[in-house]
Amino acid sequence: MVRKLALVSAVTLLLLGILAAAGVAQSQWREMERLLADLASNRQPPQDTEFVFARVQFTSHGPGRGRRGDHRIEGWAHDYPDGEEHILQIAHEATGINLSKMSYVIVSLDSDEIFRYPFAYFSEVGEMTMTEREVSHLREYLNRGGFVVVDDFDGDSLEWFDSQMKMVFPNRSFVELSLVHPLFHTFYEIPTLEVLPPYPQRGDPKFYGYLDDHGRLSMILNLNNDLGDFWEWIDQPMYPLAPSTEGLRFGVNYFLYSLTH
Repeated sequence: MVRKLALVSAVTLLLLGILAAAGVAQSQWREMERLLADLASNRQPPQDTEFVFARVQFTSHGPGRGRRGDHRIEGWAHDYPDGEEHILQIAHEATGINLSKMSYVIVSLDSDEIFRYPFAYFSEVGEMTMTEREVSHLREYLNRGGFVVVDDFDGDSLEWFDSQMKMVFPNRSFVELSLVHPLFHTFYEIPTLEVLPPYPQRGDPKFYGYLDDHGRLSMILNLNNDLGDFWEWIDQPMYPLAPSTEGLRFGVNYFLYSLTH
C-alpha cells in the first residue's frame, strides 16, 4: 500500500510538471501571436488614459541573445503583453491614476513616437546593440525628462549595457541605490531591497540608478531580477506569493515616480 501511494504521488507530481510545462508553452505561443498581431496593427493605447506603459523595441544583436523554445522572441518583448496588462490592472485598482490594463504600447527606439511617452520599459538590455539613431533618440528622450525602467537582465549584462550607455552619455555611470531613495517610498513602502528573483540569477538582485546632470533619477535598473516575469505570472501559481506581490509594489512605485518627478 505504501509503495502504491508513493507511486501515485510520483505520477501526480510528474503530471503536474507536464501540465505546468504545457501551460508555459501555450502562454509563449499566445505571447508570440499577440506580439506579431500588435506589431502588424501598430496597436495604440486608449486615448483617454493618463499613463502609458511604453515597451521599447531596440536593435538586438548583443551577447545576451537567447531563445524561447524553438521560436525566437527578442528579449525586448519578453513577458508581453501579460506583464503589461497585469501590472497596469493592479495600478488601476490601487491608485488614482486614470489608466486601464490596456494602457500600453510598443514603440521603436528609433521612432519619434517615443517622445510621446514619459515612461519607457526596456527588457533584456544584454541584447542591445543601438544604432546611431537609437543612441540619439535615447539621449534626447532622457534630456526631455523621460523615465526608463530596465528589467530582466543579469550577470555581465550590466557591463554590456554600460558600454551602450557610454555612447549616449560618455561621462555618466550607474550608481547602486539604497533603500533611502524616494523611489522606494513613492506609493508603497518597500521594506528592503534584499528581494528574491523569480528564478535563479547569477548574483543577488540589486537596484541601480542613472542620474542626469541635475541629479535627477532618469533610469532604474533591476539587476539580477525580472519583475516583468512576476507581473506576467501573478494570476497563476508560478512563483511564491510574497516576492510576486512585492514585484507588483515595485512596479506601481515606478509608475508613480515617473509621474511625480
